[in-house]
Amino acid sequence: MTNNIELIFEKGFSEFPCNFVPSMDIPETQIDQILPKEFIREKINIPDTPEFVIVRHFMNLSEKNHSLDRSIYPLGSCTMKYNPRINEVLCRLPGFTQIHPLQDENEGSLELIHELGMQLCEICGMDAFTLIPSAGAQGELAGILIMKKYFENQGIKKDKIIVPDSAHGTNPASSAMAGFSIIELKSDENGEIPLDQLEFAMQEGDVAGLMLTNPNTLGIFDRNITKITEIVHKYGGLCYYDGANLNPIMGMTRPGDMGFDIIHVNLHKTFSTPHGGGGPGAGPVGVKKHLISHLPCPQIIKEEEQFVCIDEHENSIGRIRSFWGNFGVLVRAYSYIKALGADGLKRAANMSVLNANYIRSQLQPEYDIPYNSQGRFNMHEFVVDAHLPNDVTAEDVAKSLLDRNLYAPTIYFPLIIHQAMMIEPTETESKRELDRFIQAMKDIYQQAREDPSIIKTAPHKTPVGRLDNTLAARKPILRE
Repeated sequence: MTNNIELIFEKGFSEFPCNFVPSMDIPETQIDQILPKEFIREKINIPDTPEFVIVRHFMNLSEKNHSLDRSIYPLGSCTMKYNPRINEVLCRLPGFTQIHPLQDENEGSLELIHELGMQLCEICGMDAFTLIPSAGAQGELAGILIMKKYFENQGIKKDKIIVPDSAHGTNPASSAMAGFSIIELKSDENGEIPLDQLEFAMQEGDVAGLMLTNPNTLGIFDRNITKITEIVHKYGGLCYYDGANLNPIMGMTRPGDMGFDIIHVNLHKTFSTPHGGGGPGAGPVGVKKHLISHLPCPQIIKEEEQFVCIDEHENSIGRIRSFWGNFGVLVRAYSYIKALGADGLKRAANMSVLNANYIRSQLQPEYDIPYNSQGRFNMHEFVVDAHLPNDVTAEDVAKSLLDRNLYAPTIYFPLIIHQAMMIEPTETESKRELDRFIQAMKDIYQQAREDPSIIKTAPHKTPVGRLDNTLAARKPILRE
């Protein structure tokens, strides 16, 4: 089933123009002298619709989309928490928005970048940060390039990275982009890294290090984490921490104290920036002292109460983007950290763990929780194997949630669980909202037993019905 959604071009044209597009201030006779002929349009098809029609059209479209402003957004591994509006106000202050990086009057902006870096050092247990990377994936690449540069400067050839099978999909991709080949480690029965296999892999001699997030994508905190980093360091490797799952441990423990040498942090996840749909994001990279010289340029340091920008350094991996990163995202993160303080960050972490485990405990009678042999708590997220009665799949459950005005969790990830559904409620959801989600999941389970055909053809109440996944991926219709 597909409901008809009219485009603004289909709303009809008035007899008299109603749009408010100003006349071009360049004489038409001069346009072909300014622009190449192939870029000049003879006619721009702009619909003539009055302002109120335009406003209602886009308001109506916005209501068809799901967002955090409507309800819980439990995308596992994405940390889709509610973002305080005060952060939006502060990042739009004229002093931040009406300045260019090449202006001289940048002292306040540089101070914010420097102080945010110091705050992240304290939170993560690192010695220095660069705030330049535009997203977590770019932060990963920068971190792996730092690892590569470290060994190159010593004249040591290491061309392999160890990545567990519970890792984020960007981990092997980032390593491959940096020129490394991947050694995959299989998780043990508890969802943790088997120490004997890790040591065996490190003994090969050409392994640069380990890429890991803790807690992992199963929401499990590896109890052997200090032993893991000790093994990697014993054989001359470096430990990289994927900060995608930093949210449940901030204020509780620090990756640097676990033994990690490099970390990237998803500011747009953990530190409050609206994200999704491709951006904006920020993926600052932190390092221990022995890797500071390899950070990308420019680097901002403080000398005698002034902020100095170092544009080049012989040991640096170089530039990875223009200027100092997505500055608006940095302002939001700075505001968020300042508002919560150390105690607030710790409370947020605790609440994210509490919310995830509350949902897990309520769903456990109906849904299988893999890697739960010892009855341990999960951290901020957990994974259910959503293979329900009558061959109802994780995708069917996800589509049915849409019919209940709820956004579906991440499905089919991590890949080590066949019908994976990864649920992360974050700390910002109330018990009432958690209970609404729990009840919807229970209702779907009951419906799978009694009338699975409804679930297998869901969604029925959304603007667009169930798509052909293969066709939508191979031949998407992106515009009219």
